[in-house]
Amino acid sequence: MNPHSPAPKPASIPQQQSQRVAAAALYTALVVLALWMVREFIPAVAWAGVIAIALWPAFRAIESRRWFKGRTTLIGALLTLAVGLLVLLPVAVGIAQAAGEAHSLLGWIRGAQETGVPVPDFVAHLPFGARPLTEWWQANLARPLGASPAMKDLHGNAVVAFGQRFGLRAAHALLHFVFTLLTVFVIFQAGPRLSGTILRGAERAFGQRGVELAQRMGAAVRGTVTGLVVVGLGEGVLLGTGYALAGVPHVALLAAVTAVAAMLPFCAPIVFCGVALWLALVPGATVAAIAIAAAGFVITFVADHFVRPVLIGSSTRLPFLLVLFGILGGAGTFGLLGIFIGPALMTILMVLWDEWLQPGSGEAAVRR
Repeated sequence: MNPHSPAPKPASIPQQQSQRVAAAALYTALVVLALWMVREFIPAVAWAGVIAIALWPAFRAIESRRWFKGRTTLIGALLTLAVGLLVLLPVAVGIAQAAGEAHSLLGWIRGAQETGVPVPDFVAHLPFGARPLTEWWQANLARPLGASPAMKDLHGNAVVAFGQRFGLRAAHALLHFVFTLLTVFVIFQAGPRLSGTILRGAERAFGQRGVELAQRMGAAVRGTVTGLVVVGLGEGVLLGTGYALAGVPHVALLAAVTAVAAMLPFCAPIVFCGVALWLALVPGATVAAIAIAAAGFVITFVADHFVRPVLIGSSTRLPFLLVLFGILGGAGTFGLLGIFIGPALMTILMVLWDEWLQPGSGEAAVRR
């Protein structure tokens, strides 16, 4: 470069403005393109974020130990392994038990196809609807199921097609789960350095209020995980104890299924009512069936209306109604992941509302 060449003239103000607009448009286009390119993996990354936020106190507690000081790779590997086992072990146990019971199930299905399923004794003692239910059962299930109108649409090709679709979905879910575990490991391996980077980025973009908002969102996700997962596990333990006392087979598997269902809104009654219905079909177990159904409704009512609102609301500082709206609205909008995202979004809404109500907040924001 010639040292005697004249210095470049500074761009005029209109040119600077047009350059800023062009740069912003370019950056936005690049970000959108990058997100579109990795769109298939965004749910896995989001799940990894939820898991990492929920386990972050455990990570910090383990790292504070002298032997684990600075060994984020080891801590990340242990926590990732624990998450993988927590999900895969119940699935493996369920598959093993299902395979063990496959022979008996096939025998029952063959018998039902040849002779039908007799009307249970409890149907005749129902306070209402006994007659129409008995007539429907005799018309559709009491006769051999091979010629039953309720089973006429079940053909071999339909079953094979369903099996193929189920297999593809299972493989897709397994692939996403592997990427989720990999992302969880990377997040924990980065450790405090990653959390500090995120907080610094939030402070630079939105100021100190951005840092506080990010922290409250993390607390909202953590409280939601605690309220849903921990309470769901408690419901599974309590109802599993009831299953054992009632003599239901495969207590451990049914308790695990109940715990998973209890983590989702209004899904636990599907499981324990199914168990109660099975008990009602067993001669002499009608009282146990009624007890299981009653205990299930009492436990879920207490958990959903008293325990969960306290756990989630205390960490997010949200009213019960907003917690409920966040969980149900998030599930309806984003699926299962929305159960944890919804309360965090409600927390943002509540923070913005509090700032709006503070006198002089608008003028302070303008001055900043």
